Amino acid sequence: MISNPVPWPNGARCAVAFTFDMDADSLLHLAHHASADTRIAAMSMLRYGPEIAIPRIVEIYKRFGMRQTFFLPAWCMERYPRAVEVILNGGHEIGHHGYLHEEPNSFNAKDELYWMQRATEVFERMTGGRPKGFRAPAYQFSRNTLSHLVAEGFLYDASLMGDDVPYILRNDKGQVIELPSHIGLDDWPHFQTSRELDYRATIKPPEQAMAVYAAEFDAMWEYGGLWIGVWHPFLSGRLSRAVMITKLIEYMNGKGNVWFARLDEITAHVQRVIDDGSWTPRVDQLPYYTGPIPELGKVRAANATR
Repeated sequence: MISNPVPWPNGARCAVAFTFDMDADSLLHLAHHASADTRIAAMSMLRYGPEIAIPRIVEIYKRFGMRQTFFLPAWCMERYPRAVEVILNGGHEIGHHGYLHEEPNSFNAKDELYWMQRATEVFERMTGGRPKGFRAPAYQFSRNTLSHLVAEGFLYDASLMGDDVPYILRNDKGQVIELPSHIGLDDWPHFQTSRELDYRATIKPPEQAMAVYAAEFDAMWEYGGLWIGVWHPFLSGRLSRAVMITKLIEYMNGKGNVWFARLDEITAHVQRVIDDGSWTPRVDQLPYYTGPIPELGKVRAANATR
């Protein structure tokens, strides 16, 4: 089912990472810049993430002896330094997630790089080092993002959905390791409903979401894949869902031979097995296209003459 599984450490059947994107109220300021300060209920919902959920999640990881990866917009790091401290004190990685959760596809190359570099300055000041990994806000990886990641010295990206195992993103500037997930492992479709954020999913019992996550895990465990949850503290950090997380971790531990790791640790392992020749990754050459496909233009032109 997976033609090229990674040889995971110590004979593990699969690698697992529970990643959290702590976007906090950056989302509200982006959606409603002029009136965000008046939307108190929505603000409280989003602030639940750094204020309540982050300490709870870190404590869950401590209980299981896990170190994991959090992605934070740098603006959120500046506004919620206590959450940053809690994450770092727990031995967890913080990855780059933009400055204000701005979407890279909304910028030209120069402006995208400006916001990436501005965020990195905050990371260096608050963590003592440069981030190793990047996740594009809202999955909006642009045609320029890879070149910027290469130029800025990033080792991995965790934005895309192109495989069940790590692979390489390459262009004429260089390459990074891609650690893929997919929308089924994102908690937004399971739990998010908000008038202010213009997203109204049908709220599911935590058990239904867990069934989806567990089914994806079972397949990855069976065939040697990579399972990465893409979750948000203000959603999955809510009490009943946090209980679900503990049950999911217990279920995974019960299966055995699972490697729980930070994304920078997974990247380092993947690079080692590439370097020693024990595994050869698949390569995606970017960009996939250099512009709109010409065939569609021809079809439209032909239809216009009919």
